Amino acid sequence: MSTALDLSSRQAATRAAAPPALPENPRIARQRILPASAERRGIPRGIRRMAGPVLLVGIWHLLSVTGTLPAEVLAGPGTVLSSAAKLWGTGELPDAMVASLRRALSGLAIGGSIGVALAVFSGLFRLGEDLIDSTMQMLRTVPNVALIPLLIIWFGIGEEPKIALIALATAFPLYLNVYAGIRNVDQTLVEAGRTLGLSRAAMIRNVILPGALPNALVGLRYSLGISWLALVFGEQVNATEGIGYLMSNAREFFQTDVIVVCLVVYALLGLAVDFIVRLLEKVLLAWRPAFTGA
Repeated sequence: MSTALDLSSRQAATRAAAPPALPENPRIARQRILPASAERRGIPRGIRRMAGPVLLVGIWHLLSVTGTLPAEVLAGPGTVLSSAAKLWGTGELPDAMVASLRRALSGLAIGGSIGVALAVFSGLFRLGEDLIDSTMQMLRTVPNVALIPLLIIWFGIGEEPKIALIALATAFPLYLNVYAGIRNVDQTLVEAGRTLGLSRAAMIRNVILPGALPNALVGLRYSLGISWLALVFGEQVNATEGIGYLMSNAREFFQTDVIVVCLVVYALLGLAVDFIVRLLEKVLLAWRPAFTGA
């Protein structure tokens, strides 16, 4: 009898000490886990990124209104804005932007396609490396501006030499970065793919090319920046439209305000395409966590 009482008291104590049972369908609130860097409070990054350009324009305006920077040397921000509004109202600036964008994107498409194709062939195969890499390393050291006379002889003075110059300038950064990305793929991942029995095509599609994608996007950013530099030089060659054409006309009449407008447009277009590449990086490299700064 005492044994039964002891057993029942132990079971009662065990039930009292046990945690309460959860309901059959518990509703647990979802909570988004953010990295520690995202939880910090302070000035928004957008405002901080704009601080530098705003400060630069403020110094420029101050130097202009005080006469330290004469208008003959460099027009003030107010004059530049009024000139930009006038050019936009007449339609000259939008037409010039469209023409320059068409040239830059056409040259980038041609040069980028050639550079990526050669990099993939050279990076994947030793025969391709032996046939291509030494030639590309040699040609990339030749200044692109020095090729303008030859391009004019070969293609004339129309649109072709301008696009060819941009294509040459943009092919090499993409080639170098894509080639380096392919050759820097982790060998452990390659061995794991072989262990899983992946074919060569599946290995290239699922392991090597995704591993080379970060370098490829870096090369694309470089190529976009260089395309604008090549465009500046290309549009000095008998251009009849484009931002460079406006700049050449302004130089003849010493219109520093129009020259600054053209330079600002070049900068803004470059910033816009760089922003697009950053968005591509966020979308295509979402699987690859990376350091974003302290």
